[in-house]
Amino acid sequence: MSTVDFLAQEKVWFDKPRYDEAERRFYEHRNGSSQPSQDVGANSILQDIARARENIQKSLAGQSASSSTNAADQGEFISRIRNLELENQSLHKVVEDLRAALSKLECRVTVLEKSPATVTAAPAPSVPYTNGTTVQQKTSAPVKEEDDDDDDIDLFGSDEDEEAEKLKEQRLKEYAAKKAKKPTLIAKSSILLDVKPWDDETDMAKLEECVRSVQADGLLWGTSKLVPVGYGIKKLQIACVVEDDKVGTDMLEEEITKFEDYIQSVDIAAFNKI
Repeated sequence: MSTVDFLAQEKVWFDKPRYDEAERRFYEHRNGSSQPSQDVGANSILQDIARARENIQKSLAGQSASSSTNAADQGEFISRIRNLELENQSLHKVVEDLRAALSKLECRVTVLEKSPATVTAAPAPSVPYTNGTTVQQKTSAPVKEEDDDDDDIDLFGSDEDEEAEKLKEQRLKEYAAKKAKKPTLIAKSSILLDVKPWDDETDMAKLEECVRSVQADGLLWGTSKLVPVGYGIKKLQIACVVEDDKVGTDMLEEEITKFEDYIQSVDIAAFNKI
C-alpha cells in the first residue's frame, strides 16, 4: 500500500477537532467533578479551624477561671498567714511580760534572802521641855534577826520543855502499865504419848499411875486408853497439854522412863500446836 492510500484511509487527523472537543469536555468534566470534593475538603478545614478556635477559647476561659481561683486561694492563704503572725506577736508579748514579771520576782526573793529582817522600834515618847515644846527621842537602829535568834536561845532549858518531858514520861509509863495488864498469848502443844510395857504381865493400871505422877508447871494430863500391840501386850496411849516455854518433850520422856520396872519406852505418837 502506498503512502497516499494510507493517508487516505486514516481518519484521525481529519477528526482532530472532535478529539479536541472530547478532550476539553473530558477535562471540564473531571474538573467539574473534583470541585465538590474540593468544597467538602474546605468545609472540613473550616470546621477544624472553628473547633480549634473553640478549644482555644475554652482553654483561655479555664485558665482565667483557674487563675481567679488561685488568686482567691492565695488571698485566703495570705490572710491566714497574717493572722498567725499577729497571734505570734501577741504570744511573744505575753511571754516577754511573763519573763519580766519572773525576773522581778526573782530579784525580790534574792533581796529578801540577802537582807536581814529588821525590827521596827516603837516610837520613843516625847520629852517635854520647860518652854512647853516637845521633842521626840531618836529611835534606835534596826536590830538584826541574828540578835533575836541569839536572844531566843535558852541554854538552861525552859519550863515548857520540862513539862513536855514530864508528859512524855507519864504517857510512856501508862503505855507500859497497859501493856503489862494485857494478857499475853501462851504457846501450847497437844502431845499424844505411846507408853510401852515390858511384857503382858505388867500392871497397866500401875503404869498409868506412874505416868500421871509426873507433874510440872505447864503440864496437864488428859485422857488415856489401852491399845493392843500383839501377843497379849497392850500399850498405854495418853494425851497431855504442855506450855512450850515450860515443858519439853525431852523432859517428859526422861521423867517417864525413870519408872524402869513398868515402862520399857516412850514414843510421841502425835504433836500438834494449839
